[in-house]
Amino acid sequence: MDAGGELLALVNDVVGVSVGFGGVFKRDCTDLVRRIALLTHLFEEIRDFGAGLRPLDVSTSSASPLTCLSEVANALQAAKRLLSAAGNFSSDAFSDGAAKKITFQFQCVTWKLEKTLGNLPYDHFEISEEVREQVELVRAQLRRATERYGPLNSKVVSCALSLPLDREIHPRQSGNRVTGSFHIENLGNINPEAKAKMDSVPKCNDSHSITDQFVPESGRLSNSSASAEAHLSNDIDAEKGHKSATKSLEEIKKPDSVVIPNDFLCPISLELMRDPVIVATGQTYERSYIQRWIDCGNLTCPKTQLELQNLTLTPNYALRSLITQWCTKNNIEQPTGLVNGRIKKSDGTFRDVSGDIAAIEALVRKLSSWSIEERRAAATEIRSLSKRSTDNRILIAEAGAIPALVNLLTTDDVVTQENAVTSILNLSIYENNKGLIMLAGAIPSIVQVLRSGSMEARENAAATLFSLSVADENKIIIGASGAMPALVELLQNGSTRGKKDAATALFNLCIYQGNKSRAVKAGIITALSKMLTDLNNCMVDEALTILSVLSSHQEAKISIVKASIIPVLIDLLRTGLPRNKENAAAILLSLCKRDNENLACISRLGAVIPLAELAKSGTERAKRKATSLLEHLQRLQQL
Repeated sequence: MDAGGELLALVNDVVGVSVGFGGVFKRDCTDLVRRIALLTHLFEEIRDFGAGLRPLDVSTSSASPLTCLSEVANALQAAKRLLSAAGNFSSDAFSDGAAKKITFQFQCVTWKLEKTLGNLPYDHFEISEEVREQVELVRAQLRRATERYGPLNSKVVSCALSLPLDREIHPRQSGNRVTGSFHIENLGNINPEAKAKMDSVPKCNDSHSITDQFVPESGRLSNSSASAEAHLSNDIDAEKGHKSATKSLEEIKKPDSVVIPNDFLCPISLELMRDPVIVATGQTYERSYIQRWIDCGNLTCPKTQLELQNLTLTPNYALRSLITQWCTKNNIEQPTGLVNGRIKKSDGTFRDVSGDIAAIEALVRKLSSWSIEERRAAATEIRSLSKRSTDNRILIAEAGAIPALVNLLTTDDVVTQENAVTSILNLSIYENNKGLIMLAGAIPSIVQVLRSGSMEARENAAATLFSLSVADENKIIIGASGAMPALVELLQNGSTRGKKDAATALFNLCIYQGNKSRAVKAGIITALSKMLTDLNNCMVDEALTILSVLSSHQEAKISIVKASIIPVLIDLLRTGLPRNKENAAAILLSLCKRDNENLACISRLGAVIPLAELAKSGTERAKRKATSLLEHLQRLQQL
């Protein structure tokens, strides 16, 4: 098997390990698997680049492309071993030391993956721009995860990954036996934040952590690549690595690291609370997480397992004040823009909003009123307030409006639905609210509005999906929700504004490789073809921009050619605006890469002359694309 095939097989193996994740490390496992699964298209292009690439071998000379691939493969192997161990870990059966070891291994594997992906020679393997963008998204996610775990260096990682983790953990093993297997006696200097996370895991009657309830379906990714075993040797002496790891771990110890007090962490998310609320049992949770727990039909307290006598969520102002004071004292960024009834202004001063808070909280309560008129009036007022200022967006979210607004998305009252979805759109403009909207489970309801709401509601639903899809992980969730067919339908048959909103959302969602296939299946190529040829259509720019993202996808390529879009693109090379010419050249280059049939087609259609002119007088990007296409055409003539 060649190098690209081996890497694809490893990704398939890693994704295969993900079945049935549970327990303390479920979130870490699903996050890691999701990120690795996103690399499938990279390894497919490496495989297609050259089936002649010999199998991977860690003895390959340094600085060669094959060595870089071997490093990636080593990182994937380490991830596979770690997932096998962490996926079966139970906090009830093992000591804190074993948990620290696994947490540190996640830190090392994440760091290693990010660094090895950064070292790949993408130009050498002729990786397309779209796939490079996808890899950059993955690397950005890995970097953020690495920052959460703490600092590392290559020496520490090499030593840590040489420690044995290949033995699976079984719940019936004794704690001492596991301790010996995992060398946990040398892991006392684990990142304090990670330690706090482990110490604060709530114990329930069930052996799994309650965080199991909150892993999105999108985390359970599958991959259809052919499965095979990649054999990579690792000659590092385990005992030597063990001793080096002890010293290296001492080097990265941070004596001044701040440990978040357990009382400030939500028992569900294990994250610093920004809006703590008290439930009927007296336990405190982050509002968005406990609201989602209740919305899923759970009527018990997650931590105590006692039945909730009522579903009232009472703001814990005392705890919020303590969290604010602690953040200020430790120079930690506030988890919210609201501090003791005051909002920080851009000039650093504070504005008292205590009066506004009371009025908005009263308004939010009316969103859940039994009266249709009260709900409609409240949604109308919140729409107006959320449009006016960032301060209002903060206060409205702080008052718990988002879950109530999400509930109103399914109302039969057209006006209330329009105001609810528009309010969510306005609130999503404030970056911190995006996560709250996603946690409230808003996407399915927004998609339903997109399918069957009034035209105004559909327009604003599309705009909301665009706003939320700015976050990389949300692109996956939205794409899997069934949004693509509804957006394509709006693109074809919506109002002018609706088409613009749909086009913007589709472009952003299609940056994620997995959504490209969904868009093609939804009929997006036919819609874009009509947009390019309709003389009365003012959306040629939008159509070309979306095609430029899709054209590297094989399924989209086939559909573009079948839709006879190539002659239209060549005509745009001659007569289009500068930006249209640039995008047309970029799309043609993607279509013709490693495809002599398409190259011959554009040659027959007379593309050489407009390409030569573009290479001389186009924008910088247009010049590059046109020059590259001309080089491909010259090579074709030499065959």
